[in-house]
Amino acid sequence: MAHVTRFWAGLNPLAKGACLFVITLVLFSVMDSIAKSLTQRHHSLQVVWARYTSQTVIAFIVLSPFLLRLLRTKYIVLQFIRSAFLFCATMCFFTALKFMDMASTTAIFEIAPLFLTAAGYFILREKVGPRRWVGVFIGLIGAMVIIRPGSDVFTPVALLPACAAACFAGYAISTRFLGQNENPWTSFLYTALIGCVASCFIVPFVWETPIPSDAALMSVMGIFSGAGHYFLIRAFTITEASFLAPFGYLALPLNTLWGFLFFAEIPDAVTYLGAAIIVGAGVYVWYRESFAR
Repeated sequence: MAHVTRFWAGLNPLAKGACLFVITLVLFSVMDSIAKSLTQRHHSLQVVWARYTSQTVIAFIVLSPFLLRLLRTKYIVLQFIRSAFLFCATMCFFTALKFMDMASTTAIFEIAPLFLTAAGYFILREKVGPRRWVGVFIGLIGAMVIIRPGSDVFTPVALLPACAAACFAGYAISTRFLGQNENPWTSFLYTALIGCVASCFIVPFVWETPIPSDAALMSVMGIFSGAGHYFLIRAFTITEASFLAPFGYLALPLNTLWGFLFFAEIPDAVTYLGAAIIVGAGVYVWYRESFAR
């Protein structure tokens, strides 16, 4: 453990942020696999409820000695906004997983870094040149290749991962706004608590009592979700979003692998083509933001 501590202390903020973000992606990919399994037997909104409720219960147990202090914040409005963004992203993504394979859902969601670029221009007033706009446009074309609007394989559900990506970009931008001014545990608590309260109002309309094994999976999903979101908050707090963006594409091979191993899903060639276009456009935009100048 001492060696790990010394190694971590010797890393610069960029390397620490990258490590935390990669850990986040692995945890989230496992959570997505559990969520997809549960949505085959339960309404997606109940799975969202389970994800937030189990995370909240665990957070309150672990942090009970510090709850009152951690719940104090000067940024309550921003905490509600960022939590609402993540809640909407989770609902859209879990609903898509119920009807789509994991690779296609994740590939479309990978336009999130491109939405981050657009949000940086319109919200943060960052300078975005024509080459970066081209990258954003090409990435959206890649998403359309997978979604295939107008074709026989298109369903409106295919738009849900794109909506999830837009909401997640809003979550990332608002998390970055908080930066070093907010305790990461405070952000973690509000993310879980607000999502739990919101889903509790919805779940009675779709409730089905889970069998013991599904109830256990719901609890485990909360553990992975809680750990992932804490590491995500820490990563965005110490490292710029534009630097972390390309690491997000690791989610695509991870979810493709889990989809193949656990659900026997094999994406078609068009999905691979669209994913390649999205990843290529995202890496190009990241390069322009990080190194071109």
